Amino acid sequence: MAIKNPISKQAQPEESMAPKKLQLLFTIVNRKKAEFYADFLQSFEVNMQLTLAASGTASTETLSLLGLSDSEKSVIISVIKEEKAQAILSALEEKFSTIKNGKGIAYTVPMTGTIGVAIYQFLANMPN
Repeated sequence: MAIKNPISKQAQPEESMAPKKLQLLFTIVNRKKAEFYADFLQSFEVNMQLTLAASGTASTETLSLLGLSDSEKSVIISVIKEEKAQAILSALEEKFSTIKNGKGIAYTVPMTGTIGVAIYQFLANMPN
């Protein structure tokens, strides 16, 4: 006869209903590589991105001293899940160091709020 242990039959905790935190990822790259990086970020379930044309502030002398050819940049603003931020930043760091003319800068900023459940679900890439 088996003895039932009431403690072992506890209900399993359900998946947390708390909303997943979101962050804005800013990626600054050479304009010619912007499409590559935007596509690369899509592989991390990024549901919304905005690419802006920008211009670097370094002088021509500084650019030639550093071996850089142009100052045309793109800023890619992506909405990402906080739990994926470290993986995305690590993957970008690896791409920045291995792709020819693919150097860049990436950083995140926490999002503190969104208005509306449907907008949040879209940004978090969650099913309805």
